[in-house]
Amino acid sequence: MNKNQALPSDARSLPWDHPRFRSWIAVARACQLMQTVLTRELATLDIKPPHLDILINLFRFEGISQQELARKLLVGRSNMSMTLPQMEKRGLIERRGDKKDKRVLRLYLTEEGRRVTQSAMAIQTSLIERTLSEEPLEQCMAMAESMERLIVRLHADFDDEAETA
Repeated sequence: MNKNQALPSDARSLPWDHPRFRSWIAVARACQLMQTVLTRELATLDIKPPHLDILINLFRFEGISQQELARKLLVGRSNMSMTLPQMEKRGLIERRGDKKDKRVLRLYLTEEGRRVTQSAMAIQTSLIERTLSEEPLEQCMAMAESMERLIVRLHADFDDEAETA
């Protein structure tokens, strides 16, 4: 049997007996634990991982629209409409009208937002380095490539569902 082929249902009837299930659970648990540790470490900056996701995207894509940001983060506009005003009130971001289309709001980091983002990225990078430093670089890259392929497949399913909804 090819190692990529699915096992017959009678050979591995319980999900936890299936090697791919074990792999998936390990990835999910690692992500959950990383989020827990990251949450604790970001507390010194008074932000949470969802705030960091927004800040990093604004750092990379200054002037992105709220709708584009929601799409990148795979969250609904309602999540954005709750979180962004809090971040704006705190002085981390600014929302400005688009010059061509007044219905569109574009997002920018403030100086304080840029400072917090850089500090938060340093915290996140340090956590990743501490966590993965004992893994061979080749293994890290293989894991990244595997997860990137998975993301492409999941995006295709997600996009198909969004189109039919």
